[in-house]
Amino acid sequence: MAVTKGWSLHQMDVKNAFLHGDLQEEVYMEQPPGYVDQTRPNLVCRLKKVLYGLKQTPRAWSDKIGQYLVKSGFQTSNADFSLYVKKTDHGIVVIVIYVDDLIITRDNDADIFDLKKLLKQKFEMKDLGELRYFLGIEVI
Repeated sequence: MAVTKGWSLHQMDVKNAFLHGDLQEEVYMEQPPGYVDQTRPNLVCRLKKVLYGLKQTPRAWSDKIGQYLVKSGFQTSNADFSLYVKKTDHGIVVIVIYVDDLIITRDNDADIFDLKKLLKQKFEMKDLGELRYFLGIEVI
């Protein structure tokens, strides 16, 4: 994505992103080591939320944040499932999601502040400020 003069890129990191997802099907697991009920060791646990390591976890996280962004007025891109765009009174805001990192750009500072506030209401996030490096690539 080309960034025009006046636009800046910001980065946010979602803490424990994969643990925010909701399961869409029933998933069971053996009792974890250290928490085995000695009177009923053959019982299994039905999960209510995703855990790291489940094959459903990345999709559940993607669905969760995508639904939240759409509910907040963003539109998904037909070209890339990780790209979201929102038109505001001040211009546009663009979000790209890569696993648990969000890259945000806009043409108005107020929109960035509002978006960061909105995201922090739903997810525990760390504001990394202006984007300088991403996946080992320096951004100027």
